Amino acid sequence: MLLEYTCSNYKSIKDKVVFSLLSDKNDHSHSENVVPCSNKEILRSSIIYGANGSGKTNFLDSIGFMAALVSQSIHKQPGEIIPQFPHKLSEPTVPTVFKVQFVRHGIRYSYGFSILDNLIDGEYLYYFPKKRRVKIFERDGMRIIPGNRYKKAFDVSLGVLKENRLFLSCAANYTNLSEIEEAFLFFIQDIVIYNKDINNWTEYSINLMKKNKAIKQRFIELLQQFGTGIKNISSKTEKVKIDAEPIPNELKGILPSEVNRITVKIDYGSFQTDLSSEESDGIQKLFELLCPIIDILANDKVLLCDELENSLHESLVYQIIQMFHQEGSQAQLIFSTHDTSLLSTDIFRRDQIWFTQLTKERATDLYSLIEFKNLGELENIEKGYIAGKYGAIPFLNTPAVNQFSER
Repeated sequence: MLLEYTCSNYKSIKDKVVFSLLSDKNDHSHSENVVPCSNKEILRSSIIYGANGSGKTNFLDSIGFMAALVSQSIHKQPGEIIPQFPHKLSEPTVPTVFKVQFVRHGIRYSYGFSILDNLIDGEYLYYFPKKRRVKIFERDGMRIIPGNRYKKAFDVSLGVLKENRLFLSCAANYTNLSEIEEAFLFFIQDIVIYNKDINNWTEYSINLMKKNKAIKQRFIELLQQFGTGIKNISSKTEKVKIDAEPIPNELKGILPSEVNRITVKIDYGSFQTDLSSEESDGIQKLFELLCPIIDILANDKVLLCDELENSLHESLVYQIIQMFHQEGSQAQLIFSTHDTSLLSTDIFRRDQIWFTQLTKERATDLYSLIEFKNLGELENIEKGYIAGKYGAIPFLNTPAVNQFSER
């Protein structure tokens, strides 16, 4: 489970922002939205609001960037730089910093790194067996300072370390330390990023249902629960040859000569439809999302999604949220949205609701509704947000000044 994430100097994020999934001890509402984990109370979901251009996407993208760099760092070649996206007003000597605390298999970890001049500037990894912090390693430039337990554990890993490689990635590939592997696998297996402009999980979902009848049955049950009227689905996969004529000579022999063509038929009982040509964007989106969500819930992963409501009816978004709140797993959902109908204390606790807005420096400020004092128990959060009561004005891409409540 993700406990806390911190980022600074990345795209529109200039100064440090802190995003926490630790529950507020003074908020006793919606106990079903909280799960005990590693002696802490952790939120199952968080929702992020803000105007277009205020940094919601950049914030979620920063987590994806961190996970991707951990995953791919070992493959960096000599002389290859690390992409860095500092805030336009940051000084050149200010690094980009990422920090995260998480729990995997009951053990808490703390990991972070900084990038300066497109190279790794610093890095650290701690874990907390028996509730006490143990240093696994710290890094300053190319200097690695191992913890007392690990003085001789990193000899081989040090041999493959480079300025453009994270030491966690090196050590995960060149040691057999379980604590290193667990930390590495959190980024590889447990963080799932969904981006509507990049991801298309339809083929993955169909293949998953073919391999696992239980997942298919659960998928159909959910479609029926969502009121789609769908009784069954069937699919056919066939190899289709690619016409070689349009392919440039330099790419022939590199690109595949054939691809999979998947045909999906949806059975409504009295008639059938073709998924790709006859179904709505909403049904197609459900085919993309639901099977991965079933897997995420079953394996306690963290799903990050920018604009979850895209192509989905608000009632379906609500039901997906309820799956994370009610399924009994330790899976988490973190998503941005413009759908103000979800902005309700009937669905979320106040510590689950977050906002982004731009400061006068055109920098992203990220803050939680729990920071606002003197809010009545029956206050209409949606109405207050639309009125600009919490900043993060939803319809204006301008810096907002909160005039109504104290933070």
